[in-house]
Amino acid sequence: MKSKILAIDDDHSSLELVKSALEQEGVEILGASDPHEGLALFQTEQPEVVLLDLMMPKMNGIELLKKITVTVGGRREDRTVVIMLTAFGTVETAVEAMKAGAYDYLTKPIQVSELRLVVERALEHVGMRAEIRRLRRALDAKYGFESIIGRSKCLIAVLDLAGRAAQSTSTVLVRGETGTGKELLAKAIHFNSPRKEGPFVTINCSAIPKDLLESELFGHVKGSFTGAVVHKTGKVEAAHRGTLFLDEIGDMALELQVKLLRLIQHGEVEKIGAAEPIKVDVRIIAATHRNLRAMIEDQSFREDLYYRLSVIPLELPPLRERPDDIPELVRIFFERGREKHGRPNLQLPETLMSYFDEHRWPGNVRELENVIERIIVLSDGDLVRSADLPASLRVEPDRKNLLQLKLPPEGISLEAVERELILTALRKFDWNQSRAAQYLDLTRKTLIYRMEKFGLRREENEGGARTSQK
Repeated sequence: MKSKILAIDDDHSSLELVKSALEQEGVEILGASDPHEGLALFQTEQPEVVLLDLMMPKMNGIELLKKITVTVGGRREDRTVVIMLTAFGTVETAVEAMKAGAYDYLTKPIQVSELRLVVERALEHVGMRAEIRRLRRALDAKYGFESIIGRSKCLIAVLDLAGRAAQSTSTVLVRGETGTGKELLAKAIHFNSPRKEGPFVTINCSAIPKDLLESELFGHVKGSFTGAVVHKTGKVEAAHRGTLFLDEIGDMALELQVKLLRLIQHGEVEKIGAAEPIKVDVRIIAATHRNLRAMIEDQSFREDLYYRLSVIPLELPPLRERPDDIPELVRIFFERGREKHGRPNLQLPETLMSYFDEHRWPGNVRELENVIERIIVLSDGDLVRSADLPASLRVEPDRKNLLQLKLPPEGISLEAVERELILTALRKFDWNQSRAAQYLDLTRKTLIYRMEKFGLRREENEGGARTSQK
């Protein structure tokens, strides 16, 4: 199938240049000199790459860019990338275009070699996205990998390996910090495996007292010990022809590790008090947040069991190593939480995202989900404010790094710093006082007072520009 490239530019000579520069086998070049015509072509042809002129009559490039890159529901369209073309190349317009969803930015007159290189990279980028979608579809199931939210490369690599591991019968060892989703990944492996019709049985080795764990795992016969008044089927036997998930395997006592090793090696389980072992067909997935190699060194974990468990090792990355996934996680958890708690009108301003981005998330995805639910339950009104965030997200030392202040040895005026911060916020939002106040976590009245205090007026600071807006 041919790749499609759509050029939208009211300059006919520029359109012809793009067509001649990019025309090659396997690529179809479409052109439009009118923005409305270009939008219609985009909607019918769905090209992989759009080359879009910034300055056009009827509709400027930024407006058209937003129409192209935003689909129903406000989600970014990921099947198309947009490259902006303009003779008015400034940092401000470039930043505005990138924020609106542009992939790259070129200035006129167009250099053919640069154009070809950028378009080639754009097509590769679209191809990578398509491959991720293909991978997601291949892993989809009722309890499949699509329930693990994120598109970061490190997570996709783990999901890819897990998808291949699902088709085998080998043991899997999932390692990751608390809250990274180890059980969720184990379920995805099971429900995408040939054993998906069989049971998925979970046992948390750290949640059950050591003297009871053996009975829970392997079962017992009536009368085998005081209190054994009935026969008990263990978790291993209950998982016959399915998957047994051993969570926090690092907390299992050494004497039980020996019995687990026998299960893996011979497919047999000995109930407490039974005369003969019984055969079971179980696939084992184990998980831990501990460093099992270090435990082998101090002889608290068996080396032979470790190698039996880690035929296919999987390492789930902590959330701090997946910063690009945080906005998507916040959005999804916020939508779910609003529906769960009946707060459809509650809004989370984009200006608060920096708090989520800067937090280290020691509890990982589980902590993030709990924080979002707390915010939804406790927030007053229909707009979340910084005061509604838990104290752990509002720690100022984490945010000061964003300022990258360089303090002079001779000292500094605190009022000068405050004035500069307010001026920077006003410029950031084009002197919109309400948005600047929200960004600085001030009331608009307080902001106006401080603007008057420091003599901050738009016409004096922006070379005769119009006065500030509400």
